Amino acid sequence: MPPLIRPLDPITDLGAVEDLYSRAADYWILADRRPPDRPKAAAFFTDTPPGCDPAASHRLGLFQDGRLVGVAELSFGFPLPGDAYLGLMLLDATRRGQGLGAWFLAEVQARAAPAPCLYLAVLQANPRGRAFWERHGFTDTGLSRHDADTGHTLDRMVKPL
Repeated sequence: MPPLIRPLDPITDLGAVEDLYSRAADYWILADRRPPDRPKAAAFFTDTPPGCDPAASHRLGLFQDGRLVGVAELSFGFPLPGDAYLGLMLLDATRRGQGLGAWFLAEVQARAAPAPCLYLAVLQANPRGRAFWERHGFTDTGLSRHDADTGHTLDRMVKPL
C-alpha cells in the first residue's frame, strides 16, 4: 500500500501524534533535551513561526500501513508575507533512510505553492538533518539564532520553489 498524506486533526489525531513523537524521541531529546510528552504533541497543532496564522497552516500526517509515521507543519507568511516555512518535518526513527523523507518533502513542497521560497531552521547539533536538507536543495541563508531555553543554535535554510 502506498503512503498516504492527509491533514491531521487536533482532537482525533492527538494520540497518534503523541505515539509518533515517542517513536521519534531521539529527535526531541536532541532538540529539547528531554523526551516528548502529551503537551509537546498538542503543541504541534498550534505552533507557528512569528506572525503566521495557525488556521492557515497545514498539519500533515504521513501514514504507512495505516500508522502515522511522519508529520509536517507548513506555515505561510514567514519570514516574508509570501513565503512558506516548514516548522517541523519528523519521521518515525524506524522509517528514516528509506526514501520516505524525500517523498514526504516533495509532497510538502507541492503544498507550499505558490510561495516563491520554502524556509526552515536546522539545529547545528543535527548534522544528519542538515545533510538531508542540503541533498534536497536547501542552502544556508547566513542567518542563525541562539535558543536560550535549549542552548541550541539554529541555522535558517531556504529553497526556491
